[in-house]
Amino acid sequence: MLQLITAPTEEPITLAQAKLHLRVDTDADDALITAFITAARQWAEEYTWRAFVTQTWDYALDEWPHNGQIYMPRPTLQSVTTVTYTDEDGNAAVMSDADYFVDVIKKPGRLVLNSNTTWPSVTLRRSSGIVIRFVAGYGAASAVPEQVKAAIKLIVGDLYENRESTIVAQGVSVVDAPFGAKALLNPLRMRGGY
Repeated sequence: MLQLITAPTEEPITLAQAKLHLRVDTDADDALITAFITAARQWAEEYTWRAFVTQTWDYALDEWPHNGQIYMPRPTLQSVTTVTYTDEDGNAAVMSDADYFVDVIKKPGRLVLNSNTTWPSVTLRRSSGIVIRFVAGYGAASAVPEQVKAAIKLIVGDLYENRESTIVAQGVSVVDAPFGAKALLNPLRMRGGY
């Protein structure tokens, strides 16, 4: 249903912030720590079902909703770029933005039909007949909540210190985010994906 189109151009925390948290003063592990920062952010976004730093996504639907509104995944919704629909013959068209408004106040945000407007009356192709391109995230890295940044630092620290699975019993290994990171992220977690 979701496809990342444009990834964030920066991470919520910098390499310098991560190294300070890790108490690392050498440059030897910079590439590794940078990769851990990205992995930690991606894990935290999946866990909370949010977007942190501005990014662009495509959201595919098979049919128009009956209630005149589409809840958009990955809060915080910044904008909807296009609503493209494809008929059963493969002809694509873009819905006029005069037919809907974008509610960025609610979490999750939503696309809502304007009064006296209906969804396009074409027979959609059977799969992914509607694709909504949208921009989500808190904005720049500086706008990301501090609890998210703290959770990412904890995850990076855990990845840096524990580069293998944690063995809890013979033949049983566990790879999970630190409890503190989950505790920091839980208040931001969107329940049921929304």
